[in-house]
Amino acid sequence: MTIEVGSQAPDFQLKDNHGRTVRLSEFRGEKNVVLVFYPFAFTGVCTGELCALRDELPRFENEGTQLLAVSNDSIHTLRVFAEQEGLEYPLLSDFWPHGETSRAYGVFDEDKGCAVRGTFVIDKAGVVRWSVVNGLPDGRDLNDYVKALEAL
Repeated sequence: MTIEVGSQAPDFQLKDNHGRTVRLSEFRGEKNVVLVFYPFAFTGVCTGELCALRDELPRFENEGTQLLAVSNDSIHTLRVFAEQEGLEYPLLSDFWPHGETSRAYGVFDEDKGCAVRGTFVIDKAGVVRWSVVNGLPDGRDLNDYVKALEAL
């Protein structure tokens, strides 16, 4: 079951593509968070979505907002992917325990062993204010994220 709008966002602690620990709660009271789950690095739709975020980064990562992207890939895979694609925002590994954070948000596909395309806009108080969940082959519209952020 996907986390509902108006619910407290489940806290998590994941390693980023540089091996640093990132906790959702460290942004509480400081920044809104755009939390983007995606299936796998190096795949067509995922690469397209993450590069589109890269190209519009100031809209999603600035004084008031932090962008976090989560997949079930290892940190080593994410490091190479970020370097290859020029991704400068944190790519978080939900590799082990496999899919624990994806499951907490209700976006883990048990049959495929990966996250589906779920996006959550979380306010500074840690409350989910907007979300969209798409299937594996269906890309998301970044303009929807922008509208959700502007509404905060």
